[in-house]
Amino acid sequence: MGSPVVEVERVDFVSVPTRDPAQARRFYGELLGLPESTSPEDVFPEFEASNVTLGVWQPEMVGKAFVPAAGIALRVADVAEARRALEEAGVAFEGETIDTGVCHMAFCTDFDGNAIIVHRRYAPARPDGISHTDSRSLVES
Repeated sequence: MGSPVVEVERVDFVSVPTRDPAQARRFYGELLGLPESTSPEDVFPEFEASNVTLGVWQPEMVGKAFVPAAGIALRVADVAEARRALEEAGVAFEGETIDTGVCHMAFCTDFDGNAIIVHRRYAPARPDGISHTDSRSLVES
C-alpha cells in the first residue's frame, strides 16, 4: 500500500442533521445524557461523548436539503437496559437486539431519522489484534 493522499489525525466531530434543535437537545441531552458543550442559545448544539463530539446542525439553514445521515454507535453499559429505558421514553427500535458473538447491538433512530446503534462489546480483542468480528458471518447463510 502506498502513502496516503491525506493523513487524518483524528475525528473531531460527527455531523448530525436535524430539523428541530429542541428535539435533538431532548434526544441527545436528556434521553442519552450527553453533556451539551454549547449554550442553550446556540443554533447548532454540540454534545460530548468521551471520544467524539456530536455536532447537530440544520442543513436547511445553510441552503442544503435535509436528509437523515448520521450512523452512530453509542456504547452503553447494558444494551437491554438502555433499550428498555429508551423505549419507555418513546424511542422506537428496529428488530430485535443482535448478539454478534462479540457485541450486543440494538438499532433505533433519533427523532429526525438518523441511525443510532445502542452498543456494547463484551468479547476480548482477538489475539491477532483485530478488535472486531468477521462481519461475513453476519450475512452468510
